[in-house]
Amino acid sequence: MWNSKQGVDNVLEAIQDELRKQVSELRAKSASFQPRLAIVQVGGREDSNVYIRMKLKAAENIGISADHIRLPRDSTQAEVLEKLANLNESPQVHGIIVQMPLDSEHQIDSHLVTDAVSSQKDVDGLNTENEGRVAIGDFSGFIPCTPAGCIELIKRTGVSIAGKTAVVLGRSRIVGTPVAELLKWEHATVTVCHSKTKNLSEITKTADILVVAIGKPEMVRGSWIKPGAIVIDCGINPIPDPSKASKQRLVGDVAYEEALQVASHVTPVPGGVGPLTVAMLMRNTVLAARRQLERLLQPTWPLQVLRLNPLSPPPSDIVIARSQKPKHIAKLAEEIGLFPREVSQYGSTKAKISLSVLDRLRDQRGGKYIVVAGITPTPLGEGKSTTLLGLVQALSAHRGRNAFACMRQPSQGPTFGVKGGAAGGGYSQVIPMEDFNLHLTGDIHAVTAANNLLAAQMDARIFHELTQKDGPLYDRLVPKIKGVRKFSAIQLRRLKRLGINKTDPDSLTDEERTKFARLNIDTNKIMWNRVVDLNDRYLRKITIGQSPTEKGFTRETSFDISVASEIMAILALGKDFDDIKERLANMVVALDKSGNPVTADDLGVTGALMVLLRDALEPTLMQTLEGTPVLVHTGPFANIAHGCSSILADKIAMKLARENGFVATEAGFGSDIGMEKFFDIKCRASGDVPHCAVIVSTVRALKMHGGGPAVSPGQPLHDVYVQENLELLAKGLCNLGKHISNGNKFGVPVVVAVNRHGNDTQAELNLVKKFAEQNGAFRAVICEHWAKGGAGALDLADAVIDACDSNSSFDYLYPLGLSIQDKILLIAREMYGAGNVEYTDEVLDKIKTFTAMGYDKLPVCMAKTSNSLTADPAVKGAPTGFTLRVNSIFVSVGAGFVVPMCGEISKMPGLPTRPSIYDIDLNTETMEIEGLF
Repeated sequence: MWNSKQGVDNVLEAIQDELRKQVSELRAKSASFQPRLAIVQVGGREDSNVYIRMKLKAAENIGISADHIRLPRDSTQAEVLEKLANLNESPQVHGIIVQMPLDSEHQIDSHLVTDAVSSQKDVDGLNTENEGRVAIGDFSGFIPCTPAGCIELIKRTGVSIAGKTAVVLGRSRIVGTPVAELLKWEHATVTVCHSKTKNLSEITKTADILVVAIGKPEMVRGSWIKPGAIVIDCGINPIPDPSKASKQRLVGDVAYEEALQVASHVTPVPGGVGPLTVAMLMRNTVLAARRQLERLLQPTWPLQVLRLNPLSPPPSDIVIARSQKPKHIAKLAEEIGLFPREVSQYGSTKAKISLSVLDRLRDQRGGKYIVVAGITPTPLGEGKSTTLLGLVQALSAHRGRNAFACMRQPSQGPTFGVKGGAAGGGYSQVIPMEDFNLHLTGDIHAVTAANNLLAAQMDARIFHELTQKDGPLYDRLVPKIKGVRKFSAIQLRRLKRLGINKTDPDSLTDEERTKFARLNIDTNKIMWNRVVDLNDRYLRKITIGQSPTEKGFTRETSFDISVASEIMAILALGKDFDDIKERLANMVVALDKSGNPVTADDLGVTGALMVLLRDALEPTLMQTLEGTPVLVHTGPFANIAHGCSSILADKIAMKLARENGFVATEAGFGSDIGMEKFFDIKCRASGDVPHCAVIVSTVRALKMHGGGPAVSPGQPLHDVYVQENLELLAKGLCNLGKHISNGNKFGVPVVVAVNRHGNDTQAELNLVKKFAEQNGAFRAVICEHWAKGGAGALDLADAVIDACDSNSSFDYLYPLGLSIQDKILLIAREMYGAGNVEYTDEVLDKIKTFTAMGYDKLPVCMAKTSNSLTADPAVKGAPTGFTLRVNSIFVSVGAGFVVPMCGEISKMPGLPTRPSIYDIDLNTETMEIEGLF
């Protein structure tokens, strides 16, 4: 009950107590979470400042973080709208209000401004969408604050509104109209009066509830009021009062003292509806914050699944991909819990995701972590990407679990060569598959540019040191600019590494200047090649510097394919911006003539590399054929790097998938190459613990390992691969057994996915399934996701769910403290089945050098063929006791691993006699790509 300012204060205190309790409950659900209100003010009117101070104080009292955002009086309408757009997109802001009136020198449409506030953050309730909802009785938005305060006060009297006669004086969009609608939906019979209403005092006398918002001081007299009525006075008007220091006082639209003699309840002015309006603003802000937190904490995404209509037999991959209309990428981003500011769209089907998501969700527990690898494959591939996508489609679209696929970005080398792209296949694909396989968002091109910038700077530095004396060289490295000479930040870092603790360029001695200026790169010990994202065999060895301008300083070098660049591996292994920057700085490009490493930082290029790679640091969001999310990021060459997508993509996916969700990612090639590196290099760098490994197997590959004839791209399959042959299959099962054993050695449950092909017989599939389960697999399932999408991988999804819920004891294969040779021996014996390891004298010498430099504490990234467990691609099955020969070794200091090379490993593939190029064309009428797949 209330009937005085003290009574209203009691109501206010009760509301504030409830809101404080609600804020505490929100904080209990997420420790770092705090409701946040942004109050936007244009100009600096003092009356507005008074109201804003009230709101800031109320927010602080309740536990809401409130920001007073002041825009100058010369702000234009466009500038105000831009500020509101930024606040709308900010995940840290839950409520936005614009203080009226707008005190600007320019004409600003206030209605346009209030409508520019997102309806989800419009805690003033003035957005047309929220006002419209109130009009039709939909209270799922926000109720305008003053009308909400009026209804709250009426309800606090204990009098039922239903069935009462209510009269509202005034029809403004801020008070009169919405309060009339609210009274109507509380089942009162409502009359709205305004300046054209006749016999006004007679109408007001009929009101059981009288709400006055007319803007005329003390217009409503006691004689206008029905005895016992509830009177809510929303007016506040200054009138002259010589007794006051300010010579005026504030009164309402109702003659308060007269009304007290007649009404049962009358709100005072000031101190009545005003404080309740602020309280309702706080209530709306807490409500907005709660809705956001509930959205973030809801166990499953509100995912709109795209329906498949599989054809039998399935048409080509490109036909299937084009038959599905993808969701707008902004819609998918919203469904999985991303905010607009965290999403940079590249058209309507792909978008970059900001790393700020990791900071926002730092307290969110991540989902279950799954790696998909394979047995030793045929040159055609056994469908790891297809299985990965079928699995997540099954988990998300069919089992209702939050599930992400994290994939590498494919190189254009295979796309235009023979193998084709890596978007999956059949009804388990990433779409649009043309975008996925061609350029995507340009990350590989950024890596190419960064890599080649470093190469260009290195060769330029060699040239300038060879053609200049010490003094001029130093002066050009540290020139006077506008009369001022100073070291750049990266040059100061070099000075520190050299032990020169000086910051004034003019203070260095001649010896120190020479030491600083000369890198003295040994051109016979350069480890940095240029790259291009194409298969180009004629770039495997080239001579550079043949122009007369280079004065005869030629040298032999070579090109690698772009994904073999150490920069790509660094992007894949970096945990944040600073970590990536440090790794780039530490890249060793050459040795100097004293045998010391020369780094990218020594060449002054680290910052420039970061600038070129800025956008490439962020993963790209795409979707599967069934509308489930895919994060695509990085694509390190699996032969000589670790062959996995990025740590950053996995971490973002795990946060967004939430505690009960799943993140499945792919490791290149078989368990011996890709999975081992995933565990020992990627998981060691990220600190993330995998819950399950999926090994993809096919009858075709196992028959090859049983002694079947060679399988070649572009050539028809031999009869043994298209007809039932249990004997040949049984002989090849040893390869599957080895890969299951490899997974179990890391302490994770291994699920075998038998990827069914059209010529496989049930007897063959059952033989593989039975063998796997008898030889260490947690479970083995037959999958038909290529032909059926997620529906064909339901058994696989169920097996993965159960495996992730089972006990696991993940551990690395080796500790980092072992010597380089001991690590190599462990990997060779445990993963490949080798008996011993041999080294060339040159390799042994390099191992001694690396050990002296401290590189022996790095993990080992073995480079060998993916076509065999041995280093000989012709050897199939699962041989044991063989000798593995290491014929070369190098170190990727920035990426953080030592790379022993076994056998012939080319970092630049070549085009075959008939590459896919012959089939690819652009239809100039439809502008569609033809012949890609």
